[in-house]
Amino acid sequence: MYRDEVTALAAPLADAGDFDVLLDRVGEARVVMLGEASHGTHEFYRWRALLTRRLIEEKGFSFVAVEGDWPDCARVDRAVRSLEEPREALAAFERWPTWMWANEEVTDFCRWLSAHNAGRDERERAGFHGLDVYSLWESLREILVHLREHDPAEVPSALAAYHCFEPYGEEPGEYARSTRLVPEGCENEVVDLLVRLRERAAADGGEAFQAWQNAEVVAGAERYYRAMLRGGAASWNVRDHHMDHTLDRLLAHYGPGAKAVVWAHNTHVGDARATDMADAGMVNLGQLARQRYGHDQVVLVGFGSHRGTVVAGESWGAPMRELPVPPARAGSLEDVLHRSAPAQALFTFPRLDRPDLLTTELPHRAIGVVYHPERERWGNYVPTVVGDRYDAFGWFDESRALRPLNTRVPAGSGLGVRHA
Repeated sequence: MYRDEVTALAAPLADAGDFDVLLDRVGEARVVMLGEASHGTHEFYRWRALLTRRLIEEKGFSFVAVEGDWPDCARVDRAVRSLEEPREALAAFERWPTWMWANEEVTDFCRWLSAHNAGRDERERAGFHGLDVYSLWESLREILVHLREHDPAEVPSALAAYHCFEPYGEEPGEYARSTRLVPEGCENEVVDLLVRLRERAAADGGEAFQAWQNAEVVAGAERYYRAMLRGGAASWNVRDHHMDHTLDRLLAHYGPGAKAVVWAHNTHVGDARATDMADAGMVNLGQLARQRYGHDQVVLVGFGSHRGTVVAGESWGAPMRELPVPPARAGSLEDVLHRSAPAQALFTFPRLDRPDLLTTELPHRAIGVVYHPERERWGNYVPTVVGDRYDAFGWFDESRALRPLNTRVPAGSGLGVRHA
């Protein structure tokens, strides 16, 4: 079943030149989102980087925005804009799971990005930014540093927010639980800080934008950790709405004609409405981008594999390990492609007259930062209508673990329930 359809859709993927059909599909789109079925697979990172290079060089894309923290990624952005070696900035990532961005594959791409920027005016250099919501205390400290240097009169408002969170010892779980007794938590202090920095950024731009975005992170994180206590879809939706708003602010900041490449997990990139996530009341970044910019202005690309190895942890905050990825579940999308597709292939989906493979719901594997291969039979699969979830799909029958830059276990693991 599906063999003829897979054969008709599959284009062998041997080098970056094989992305020509997909680049034609991208056309004049403003946003291209490139997914991954895990946060620890070499092939996903390598081929995503190769495609991004072509998007920047040939399509004029302005920046890469990743599922990472704003302050950490800001250090990388400064390195690639200053034409510096980015390895030190990436190795400084401290929040678990560090291997998501502190790895050789991202280092290689950022070295290329720095070299690419060398021949361009500073205003035309491509950036590297974080979209995520977790860096509450790090962002607060960045705000204080900025205000002490640029606007000392506003330091008291930042200190008020900082002191409100200070009793919880940089443990988001402690803060979240405290809101059961005081429901508004530190919300008032955060909102006051956000309003002040938003107004300042609108007037000044430049470095003020960094401070404003850090304030948005603080506000988003405060909502996220408070929502986690309610359970259900609330915290997931806070997080993906935050990433959507951050992406939109970045596009506005870069100016008219700006275009973005996004790197994130398939569960954020692929349109949630084509999965059971929608039944649970969840939205995601890919869906929100399509709704915000229009379907023709957003191209969503998923990635997957059949078997191999991956870097993940056996529990939240545990040391990273290279773990086996067993052959995919029978009847899954990965099983279908294993039986019929080339070992490496690119599928660029037609807009009309789509075959059954693209319109039938199939299980589609998703591996998180915590992974137990022996539980594949019960979990790790998302029911998916692949032709509605993505516009294209990169396939690697056998994949291998990426190469982390370090193996130390960082502090500040948070609540231990970070999503994919």
